[in-house]
Amino acid sequence: MRYLISGGGTGGHIFPAVSIANALKELDPEAEILFVGALGRMEMERVPQAGYKIVGLPVRGFNRSQPWKNVSVLMDLFKSLRQVKKIIRDFRPDVGVGVGGYASGAAMWQAAKMGIPILLQEQNGFAGVTNKILKNKASKICVAYEGMERFFPADKIILTGNPVRQNLLKGEKSKMKGEKNLLIIGGSLGARTINEAVKAALPLLAKSDIHLVWQTGKVYFEKCKEAWTATGSPDNIECLDFLSDMPDRYANADLVISRAGASSISELCLLGKPAILVPSPNVAEDHQTHNAMALVNKDAAVLVKDVEAAERLIPTALELIKDEKRLQTLHENILQLAQKDSAKRIAEEVMKLAKRQKE
Repeated sequence: MRYLISGGGTGGHIFPAVSIANALKELDPEAEILFVGALGRMEMERVPQAGYKIVGLPVRGFNRSQPWKNVSVLMDLFKSLRQVKKIIRDFRPDVGVGVGGYASGAAMWQAAKMGIPILLQEQNGFAGVTNKILKNKASKICVAYEGMERFFPADKIILTGNPVRQNLLKGEKSKMKGEKNLLIIGGSLGARTINEAVKAALPLLAKSDIHLVWQTGKVYFEKCKEAWTATGSPDNIECLDFLSDMPDRYANADLVISRAGASSISELCLLGKPAILVPSPNVAEDHQTHNAMALVNKDAAVLVKDVEAAERLIPTALELIKDEKRLQTLHENILQLAQKDSAKRIAEEVMKLAKRQKE
């Protein structure tokens, strides 16, 4: 079987795409897989690192603030559609898998036009533009949240959840009995608002009896480290730019502060971690707030808005981490929302479409 997988632009699109490819390889070791990405974007580096071939398209996003610049964007789109046509003729895929992003739009549109069944994977609680455009061309749409009928035809939807890093379940606990651990993660690049809230509260945190693991992200590390040093380099606070031992860090956390990206939320659900979510305001369609609210509405997480983070985030965390009963409720409720073996379940749906295509 031959599978064409497309999407990218952010880690939130690339990680599920690679996970689906790995699951396909596990179920069908003979599978041939080709990725299609956007030139100059993260996937062009990450996909080959994962051991897969990728072809880059010149496709890019529309400029909403300066519409006159979109003439060249349209030219690149037509160029990309022509290029995909040739890729499909040469590779002859049985199925196309789209995970969102510019490249996914061009590749899946052309694949459907050429009679190849396509499956879409939507990571967020508010559907992305690309997947909304492609919904009528898709045979199946795998989603991570309930209630996605408002975006997609109900008969095409399968609730599979988002693929997560499977090694996260293998973390080991090392903390002292009775010690409270707060884990703050802002993603690989970091989250400015979260970091500013922590910096402002460092004297308070240094005096507290909790252990804090503060992952600042590369961009903000130097400034955060300076603030930590100026507070007297407190022993109970670890200030790090990146966490290479995520499974263990999660295992030891009593409470997690995080953005509300689709991958992060899926990980928190799978691990049953009580969380305070601070949705990023800098994402399309404010989809992180939609992701967070899907949990908040089921009393499975606490929401602190980005604009309120400076004032409310750390006081809320310090109060919540001492409230055993509340932590237990959040733990039980978020665990109910976990979707296990998502990548495998998506891969099985992809293979069903491929077999149907061969018949």
